[in-house]
Amino acid sequence: MLKLNLQWENQFLLNYDNIMAEKTKTKVPAAKIKAVKELSDKIKNSKTLIVVSIKGVPSKQFQAIKKSIRDDAYVKVAKKNIMIRAIKDVNKNNILELEKYINENSAFVISNIEGYELAGILSDKRTPVFAKAGQIAEDDIEVKEGPTDLVPGPAISELGALGLKVAVEAGKLSIKGNKIVVTKGNVINSGVASVLQKLHMQPFSVGLKPVSIYDIEKEKIYTEINVDPDSYGKEIRESALKALGFAKNIIYYCKETVGYFLAKANMNAEHLNKLNKAEEK
Repeated sequence: MLKLNLQWENQFLLNYDNIMAEKTKTKVPAAKIKAVKELSDKIKNSKTLIVVSIKGVPSKQFQAIKKSIRDDAYVKVAKKNIMIRAIKDVNKNNILELEKYINENSAFVISNIEGYELAGILSDKRTPVFAKAGQIAEDDIEVKEGPTDLVPGPAISELGALGLKVAVEAGKLSIKGNKIVVTKGNVINSGVASVLQKLHMQPFSVGLKPVSIYDIEKEKIYTEINVDPDSYGKEIRESALKALGFAKNIIYYCKETVGYFLAKANMNAEHLNKLNKAEEK
């Protein structure tokens, strides 16, 4: 009798454990499975995946950017766990390292365009905005000297509170001398934000900010992305001028220098001709 009771008790406990295990087992919704599959397939069939930050981007601007680049890239906002499951499903080398760059303010930009070229496109789509109190200055914010649209009055003390020197010219305030009002990394207070807005200065920009680039074909991750087309263009122009000057100094013939050498030869020929005529006289 005791043996039967023990067998019944063991069987009951086993059945109870099975029932509880079934109840606690988490079933992944079909919609979530479908979302992960669609996203991972999109990544697998593309060349570039960029994790971007959409923090602080108003919905209107986000939709406008998404629409403007739809011929170049596919933008997807999803829950963090969906995005992480998707990159796991891609099953590529190093791609799981992207997980640390994905948060609640992240989105995927997927494309067949090279990563840094795509980052440049995203940079061009950023729009300038006014500063708000509490924001951190990404760079030094400098007020340049020159005329303003402000009339004398309370604005004089507001500008003076920031260390700006002003004068009245033609009935309007004019700033005398450049002045950095907020240094990089410091918090912008309400007084600074108000003055910058009155001066029509927009030191910030909103858009899809690249956090990391994953080259799907080469299976490589790139971070610390700083795309500044204006700066790069300036550097290229400066380098080109230096290279041209060097080529002239070493008398290197190419299509960029041949015009200079022909003009110089012509000038030398004219000079020699004058010398010859002078000797004949």
